Amino acid sequence: MALTYFESYPEVSSTFTFEIDDVLFSAQSDFQKIEIVQSKAFGRILFIDEMVMLTERDEFVYHEMIAHVPLFTHPNPRKVLIIGGGDGGTARECLKHPSVEKIDLVDIDEMVTQACLRFMPQLASSVFSERMNCHFEDGVQFVKETKERYDVVIIDSTDPIAVGEGLFTRDFYQDCFNLLTDDGILVNQSESPAWLPSLVEGISAKLRSIFPAVHYFQAHIPTYPSGHWVFGFASKGPHPLKDFDSQRIKAANLSLNYYNEAVHSGAFQIPTFFSRLTGNG
Repeated sequence: MALTYFESYPEVSSTFTFEIDDVLFSAQSDFQKIEIVQSKAFGRILFIDEMVMLTERDEFVYHEMIAHVPLFTHPNPRKVLIIGGGDGGTARECLKHPSVEKIDLVDIDEMVTQACLRFMPQLASSVFSERMNCHFEDGVQFVKETKERYDVVIIDSTDPIAVGEGLFTRDFYQDCFNLLTDDGILVNQSESPAWLPSLVEGISAKLRSIFPAVHYFQAHIPTYPSGHWVFGFASKGPHPLKDFDSQRIKAANLSLNYYNEAVHSGAFQIPTFFSRLTGNG
C-alpha cells in the first residue's frame, strides 16, 4: 500500500512529499524518532525526527563532499574524527584513503547505526573496518574530554535542534579547534543559505571567531532543503585551493560518483549572496 511522507519546511512554509512503498523500520530511541522507508524514486530513505537524513539515490553527493574535500587538502591525514555520521556514509568515504590510519566515529544514538546496518549495509558496514572505533556517546562531551589529537574533524550532524543543537555552539567549535593538530582541518555541514540564511551566518561567525582561516563550499543535493547545501571549511593552516593538489586525486584513482578535481575547485566558487552571509563579501 502506497503511503505519503511529508517533510515540512516551516521557514519557507513548504513541504516536500515522498511517495513511499513500505516502512521498513520505525522506532523511537532515547533521543529521536528513526525511520527507514522504501520508495521507488529515491530507494531507501533515512528519516530522523521526520526529516530526511539521506536517500540511496543521492547520498553519495553529501558523503563524498564532506569527506574528500578535507582529506585531499590535508597534506597527510592519518587520524580522523567524525562527530555524528552514525549511518556510516562519511566513514565509508574516509576509509577510501590509505593514509587514514584511524577513524573515531562518535554518535549519540547507536540505534541509527543498528538500523542502517540492517537496511542500508552499503553505508553502515564501514563501521566494521579495523581502522574504525565507534563511540556511542555525546559528541559534545567527547571533544571536551578526549586527549586524542586529530588531523581532520568532520561534523556530520543532524540539524541544530534536539540532540544536534550542541554541535553548533561556539564552545563546541573551540573544543574541536583544541584537539586538531597544527595543520588540522574541520569541516561541518552548514545547512542551506537559501532557506536558512541566519543559521548559516551564525555558524560562519562562530567559526571565524576561532579559526584563522574559514572558507565555504557547496554541493547540489536534490533531497535536501532547497537542493543547495553548504559546508564550512575551517583550518589551522591548509588552504582548500592553494594547498590542493589535483594530482593526488588522479593518483588515488578512487571510484567516485560526484567529487573530482574540477568539482573540488569549483565548489568554493560560491554565489554572491552566500559569500556575504559567510563574511567573504
